[in-house]
Amino acid sequence: MPGKILVIDDETQITRVLRAALTAQGYDVRIANDPEEGLRIFADWPPDLVITDLMMPGISGVEVCRAIRAHDATPVLVLSVREHERSKVEALDAGADDYVTKPFGIQELLARVRAHLRRAPERTAAAIEVGDFVVDEPAHSITVQGKSVHLTPKEFDLLLHLARNAGKVMTHRALLTAVWGAQSAHQPEYLRVFVGQVRKKLETQTGRSYIQTEPWVGYRFVPEGWTGSEA
Repeated sequence: MPGKILVIDDETQITRVLRAALTAQGYDVRIANDPEEGLRIFADWPPDLVITDLMMPGISGVEVCRAIRAHDATPVLVLSVREHERSKVEALDAGADDYVTKPFGIQELLARVRAHLRRAPERTAAAIEVGDFVVDEPAHSITVQGKSVHLTPKEFDLLLHLARNAGKVMTHRALLTAVWGAQSAHQPEYLRVFVGQVRKKLETQTGRSYIQTEPWVGYRFVPEGWTGSEA
């Protein structure tokens, strides 16, 4: 599934390796060695995926995520040598869809790239109507109580999986595997951040909470007006 990938990283060794690996897989790759240049390329050459370092001179990868998210839902994968949970959460809060710690295996990175580039045109499933929600997978859109809710790609995937299993308790591992892949099954910070973001957007739109926390187990999605017969 060739696509356009923008890589933003001030380490020339990293960009050289990524360009070679991604180009070998058929992707059209542009490289930026500083974040300002990266955002200019993003505006002039809209990519299908952005891979950005977290710590760079000038503006940070977190700020790059925020700048992209202010106008666009393009998937963003963040690279960093920092392993602390706080830095991961900060990047995810800023709108990143995934987080890979340096040094990384190129095959794992390529697997994550493929996962993020799977696009809606390949999907043929009908819209899911559950309670006061309509989750349209082909159109990649969500409405609740007749109002449109803007979600990032990973937020959409998370709510889609919850909607498909409305009323059921979905374990942390099951959600992580379904949305981010098996390699992320032991990274619960993804769920805490993304569930929090989806809850906030839904509550802002409707004034109520739809995602229940099942302590130590996972989450349950209970739409208003849902009786169980729609599952």
